[in-house]
Amino acid sequence: MAHITFPPPYLPPDQVAAHLRSTGYAVLRPEDTAAWIGCPAADLEALHADWQALPPDEFLKDGGRYRRRRHACFVSDGQGGDVHPVPHRAHWQPLEYNALHGGMERWFAPMQESTTARPAWRSLLAALARVSQEALAQRPERWFLEAHQFRIDTTDGIGRPTPEGAHRDGVDLVAVFLVGRQGIKGGETRIFEAAGPSGHRFTLSEPWSLMLLDDARMIHETTPIQPLGDGPGFRDTLVVTCRRGGFQQEAAATPAA
Repeated sequence: MAHITFPPPYLPPDQVAAHLRSTGYAVLRPEDTAAWIGCPAADLEALHADWQALPPDEFLKDGGRYRRRRHACFVSDGQGGDVHPVPHRAHWQPLEYNALHGGMERWFAPMQESTTARPAWRSLLAALARVSQEALAQRPERWFLEAHQFRIDTTDGIGRPTPEGAHRDGVDLVAVFLVGRQGIKGGETRIFEAAGPSGHRFTLSEPWSLMLLDDARMIHETTPIQPLGDGPGFRDTLVVTCRRGGFQQEAAATPAA
């Protein structure tokens, strides 16, 4: 049976903020992602080498072994100024937003300094903080960013990019960069209005294509992946969330940096 895919609803980079405000989402093709961030496409492509040795995710409650990841946190003033890292911290979400893994501190391996020190990385984070400010805020905000490097593989036959199902993340902006995919089928992105009838489905297949979501308005998920041939395949993504007011944390936790 033929595997049918739907193309992403790409738009020009100068329309990102306006489209995010009006519809709750925006999708960019790779060359426009680089232009929007303000760095050469080759500098983004060079980041992919850092996905080759991600450690296993030790917190999967479904018993799977298909996910590898690293995690890091940053703070930005959102005005194009400095984006600086904060001390490594646990990733935490309430059950309201993650029924599978919510309510638990997940101490993932930290991102490597060889990644976070690159100029392209800092430019990427600054662009996300700026669009969060421009599209989603009414007054100047301090933005708290969490970055997640993911590799979902099909070593065991199937990989689940979103094992928690269709969800929101409890932040302001969600950015999903497709960093690479090889030897797989599936991995279709599905987004839905949280308070409306509209939805879209498409497959990100080009490295460094980008989807941005207003998390308050949009629910999202990605369908499982399966191998195309006899050997395993993988889907690599970078997910960055931006949130005003602090990082998500348990009420009794120490206030955010």
